[in-house]
Amino acid sequence: MSLKKLLSIGAALVLTQSSIAAYAEPAKNYQLPHFSTSIETDGKLDEAIWQSALVIDLAYENRPAEGQTAPVKTQMLVFENGQALHIAFKAYDPNPSDIRAVLRDRDSLWRDDHVGIVIDTFNDERSGYEFYVNPLGIQADLRMDDSNGWDDDDSWDAIWDSAGQITDFGYVVEMVIPFNALRFPERAGSLTWNIAGRRIYPREVRYELASYKNDRNLKCNLCQFDQLVGFESAKAGNNFQLTPTLTISRFDEKPEVPGDWQQGDIEVEPGLDVRWGITQDMVLNATINPDFSQVEADSSQLDVNNTFSLFFPEKRPFFLDGASYFDVAEFNFVHTRNIVEPDYGVKLTGKTENHSYGVLVANDKHTNFLIPGALGSDIAELSQESDVALARYKVDFGERHNVGVLMTNRSGDDYRNTLASIDGNYWFSDTDSLRVNFAFADTQNPESVQNDFELDEEQQDHAYSIRYGRETRDYNLRASYRNVGEDFRSDLGFVSKVDFERAVLGGRYTWYGEKDNWFHRWGVFGDWDATYDQAGNLLEREYEIHGNLQGQSQFYSNFGVVTRERLFDEQYFDETQYMVYAEFTPIAGLELANFIRVGDQVDFANTQLGDAIVLEPRILWDVNQHLKLDIAYNFFELDVDEGRLFTANQMDFRINYQFDLRSIIKLVVQYTDIDRNVDLYQYDTIDDRPQATERFFATQLIYSYKINPQTLFFIGYSDGGFQDDSLENLERDQRSIFTKFSYAWQL
Repeated sequence: MSLKKLLSIGAALVLTQSSIAAYAEPAKNYQLPHFSTSIETDGKLDEAIWQSALVIDLAYENRPAEGQTAPVKTQMLVFENGQALHIAFKAYDPNPSDIRAVLRDRDSLWRDDHVGIVIDTFNDERSGYEFYVNPLGIQADLRMDDSNGWDDDDSWDAIWDSAGQITDFGYVVEMVIPFNALRFPERAGSLTWNIAGRRIYPREVRYELASYKNDRNLKCNLCQFDQLVGFESAKAGNNFQLTPTLTISRFDEKPEVPGDWQQGDIEVEPGLDVRWGITQDMVLNATINPDFSQVEADSSQLDVNNTFSLFFPEKRPFFLDGASYFDVAEFNFVHTRNIVEPDYGVKLTGKTENHSYGVLVANDKHTNFLIPGALGSDIAELSQESDVALARYKVDFGERHNVGVLMTNRSGDDYRNTLASIDGNYWFSDTDSLRVNFAFADTQNPESVQNDFELDEEQQDHAYSIRYGRETRDYNLRASYRNVGEDFRSDLGFVSKVDFERAVLGGRYTWYGEKDNWFHRWGVFGDWDATYDQAGNLLEREYEIHGNLQGQSQFYSNFGVVTRERLFDEQYFDETQYMVYAEFTPIAGLELANFIRVGDQVDFANTQLGDAIVLEPRILWDVNQHLKLDIAYNFFELDVDEGRLFTANQMDFRINYQFDLRSIIKLVVQYTDIDRNVDLYQYDTIDDRPQATERFFATQLIYSYKINPQTLFFIGYSDGGFQDDSLENLERDQRSIFTKFSYAWQL
């Protein structure tokens, strides 16, 4: 039976399910008061103006209970003064000594007590802004997308003020969010924004409290929020930000190890970032000579017995601002980590009524991209510069539907990759949705890529995906089909697998207990999938089933079994793997987690089946209000019939010391140790012989002082090295020092 027929049968079975009637509590309408006054943001709330502010109670506990009365009292106070939205929270606590709050870096307060507000400024129930503050005044801000359930993006950063303090009744938080930090409709008269106040109250369980009563039968969240009416005097103000930067750095390396250092020149690089709010809903970003040396090192990932390229997320501010405007359904066609070293970049993003759009143009001194395949991928590196262009347009219609188009292009001297796609999201009901994406790519390969990867000069092919989903309080069902042609390439995205078609049928069921029970939530989920190449050969057939538990001490566990038949190097192998993940917080400030996987594993280097053990423990520890540790360890061991093939150990150690709200020092130490029994490896020549010993290390030490996300000072040092069979010890082969200054002028 073909994949398409199986998928159509599964989808038909799913669609015959009766729809669920959901009854959300009617939204409340609040009138936002306006006061022409400015006050100090100090977290004290001793100004008389707060006595006249709008008061909204966070009366509901939405997790772990469902819409019950909140266990503690929380009040949100709101008013605006024409330039900014002023919000304050009074968070009452029966035991203030139990409040969890430490000094942290921005956007990392999630294990603390914290309060916040979520705002849908366009009143279209599709996306919003989130602002949170912990009891010490530490900030976090996010963009959220609600087109297919609550999806957070913490890469967005705004400039706003906050303060907090712990009191004898709990804690108080104060926020001032300038209107020029938000995008909202530009029209006369009053505006209506969807809003919700939220409080995270972590004790034996992690309570989520809110100003609205959440109905879990509804996939949408913003549609359940209350409404805030007013904003007649809201002005974005002078929304022009100029941020000059100065970076001073030096990079040293050893051309040969052991050997002498080759000292690099001291480089002084000025740069400039511009952010212009052309209107209240359209923003232009530009950068000249950007430098990203201050970006924190990526988390360690083991790259052993793996045929596909590793994925690393984007962390650079210019590319993160407005990144969600370029997102498409089902595929990752825009992954700006592919733009390695730009001299300049220009980006325009905006939303007008139900139309959203984004354009990005940049150059790149380096041209690197994925060469994908059915069973693995590689990376091509061209010794030429390239030009990059992205364009995205999306229109919303109906209550929750949308359709969009994307164009990407990357081109060099004798190289080009162009992609066009159209995607959409259609909701049949409050619980049933269909997501689709159809794409076409056209590539011209330079001669070096043709020779190195045995590719034609011209490549053209398609990719498309169709996904149906039903999401309810107690269960979900999903069915999907994806087809990617052999010659499809997305050189500005991250599409590492091509030449396949895959069908998936799956679902989940969840049970809810009382919140005082040791386990208050548990469930089961699983799926079946089958993957064939474009010639009709089976690549993989897989079944998996998992269970999960959630309970006291913020305990969560996921455990299951996966069994599959897979093709590699023209041979079929049967794998069965057992896995378990668990995390919990035994005491305040200490989180322990571990992932374990045991079972069959294909040895890709020698085309045989082995037995694998994978361990991935992690410790997150707030030692005190200033000192934090994050220790992650990866262990991978593979045995074959003749003995132990390899053992890999990897440590990622991070220590942060936060002096105050603005000042922090971070140390990152990463170490990887791989030992192989080369006698058990198959190779044709001595040049193909694997290394018996491979060791790598990298360190990074950064001190930063941040007034806000754009006004900051960094000074740092990083180095790295390795050891292989030719060396007796670890040898450093690169090191760098840098300092960076930037100041955001709001004109």
